[in-house]
Amino acid sequence: MTMKETLDLTGKTAVITGGGGVICSVMAKSLASQGAKTAIIDLNQEASEKVAREIEEEFGIPSLGLSANVLDKSSLEESKRIINEKLGPIDILINGAGGNSPAATTKLEKMEGAENENPEDTFFGLKPEAFDRVFDLNFKGTILPTMVYSTDMVKRKSGVIVNISSMNSYRPLTKIPAYSAAKAAVNNFTQWLAVHFSLTGIRVNAIAPGFLRTNQNRFLLEDEKTGQPTQRSLKILGSTPMERYGTPEELTGTLLYLVSDLSKFVTGVVIPVDGGFSAYSGV
Repeated sequence: MTMKETLDLTGKTAVITGGGGVICSVMAKSLASQGAKTAIIDLNQEASEKVAREIEEEFGIPSLGLSANVLDKSSLEESKRIINEKLGPIDILINGAGGNSPAATTKLEKMEGAENENPEDTFFGLKPEAFDRVFDLNFKGTILPTMVYSTDMVKRKSGVIVNISSMNSYRPLTKIPAYSAAKAAVNNFTQWLAVHFSLTGIRVNAIAPGFLRTNQNRFLLEDEKTGQPTQRSLKILGSTPMERYGTPEELTGTLLYLVSDLSKFVTGVVIPVDGGFSAYSGV
């Protein structure tokens, strides 16, 4: 079998949750570029349909844009019914849905315990309901789609699941404890499920992106008035040996490796794509 044949996804059906977003839409297009039919799942119906249209226009391969809530099993089951009817059994699942919330984020990086320090700006100001929302979106939002979409894979004794983690899972960033904890849970679940599914023909792995600059986080990384990097942005670049941000496109090589037969003996791993962030001690 040649390298080209090994990478070929023709005839496969891939489901991408969070597929209407910047990163996961690029991932969906990379799968389509190798011949996979794609089902774009997003809470935002308009966004998912837009990505599906772009895929069909660019690659001439069937793509569905569907609205589903990754925290609502019945919503996912309805989307699966449509996917099976229009695209066939599911072979690949990319669990990309996730996100953070300001209410689950501290204003201060470090507490000092000073008398004039506002507790609302610290760990003590985190809103439990917001913490729950962020944790559930990133962790349960990985578990529930897997419960629904992987049933086809079990029946066919073949399939690949790729979870989208984060470098926060290894080295939690300041201010965002809920997101970091949830992504750490995703790593653990990836390993657990890989063992649980190891005799079914299904492989389970994850990608841990480093820092990417997108329209969603640009306000945190660039000063709105001057366009110059913020202090947080300078810290990130100073901790990334390659001294730049990654792009969504730079995740696709690892993605295609994990979903293809190139990685037939790979399961239960979390691969950093981080410009060296995880290798650098800061000195």
